[in-house]
Amino acid sequence: MPFTDAVSRYQIYAILLVLLGMVAVILTVLGFQHLGGYVPCKLCYGQREPFYAAIPIAMIGLLSAWFKWPACLTRGSLAIVGLLMVYSVVLAVHHAGVEWAWWAGPTDCGGGDTVEDAGNLLNSLANAKPPACNEAAGRFLGLSFAGWNVVASVVLAVIALKGAFQTQKS
Repeated sequence: MPFTDAVSRYQIYAILLVLLGMVAVILTVLGFQHLGGYVPCKLCYGQREPFYAAIPIAMIGLLSAWFKWPACLTRGSLAIVGLLMVYSVVLAVHHAGVEWAWWAGPTDCGGGDTVEDAGNLLNSLANAKPPACNEAAGRFLGLSFAGWNVVASVVLAVIALKGAFQTQKS
């Protein structure tokens, strides 16, 4: 019997680990943005959306495991989160490919200007260009933020999907 009514210990650990991992990723990118001064481009913002959707779903899965709700809720949450992380991998690979000039990026990503004159805010906003999607803001150990998102999203997807489809051991 592949699925029983009980949630396995691995599934509990998986949903907790995936939730903590996703929160850590979002806090990291927000820290780089607001504390480090890295201005995200359109594709960077898009890569956050699967995390914003998956975090509440993972919370529901964790609550269902904690309160011993039907196991299908925890497994279903893990499956949905896993699929959202797979989607995050697709978005991040696309962005990394744009940065490496393997394919063209969106036409509405320009060279990155920031607004510096608060007294002339409206005029500055009208003339500001969004950050370029084809230029990595920085590289750490050879990978850009998009590249690191690929790594993090793959790890989170594997943990979540393994937890969703893990069977009880007899």
